[in-house]
Amino acid sequence: MSETGPIAQGPGGGVRVVDGGTVLRFPPHVKFRFDDTRQAWVVLAPEKLLLPDPTAVEVLRLVDGARDVDAIVDDLAGRFEAPREVISGDVLALLQDLLSKRILRG
Repeated sequence: MSETGPIAQGPGGGVRVVDGGTVLRFPPHVKFRFDDTRQAWVVLAPEKLLLPDPTAVEVLRLVDGARDVDAIVDDLAGRFEAPREVISGDVLALLQDLLSKRILRG
């Protein structure tokens, strides 16, 4: 995958850690959309196609460059009537993984 543009970096130049106050967005070269041909949500990046599972889709639909992770977790915990701690752990792990793969940026 070609990688363009800055990524969210922490101290020492490594990928930063996602926390509740982190606001993420899709970089210009990454598209998250519903694909009519596949009848599924997809993440398209140069030379890469990801097919997120239904749980990841619910999280990614809330990544808009305005909401922080805490707001995403609160929304999901309310909609799915699940413990916030459980939702938070899953959301943080997913978003951290996608940030490290440069699918998201902060």
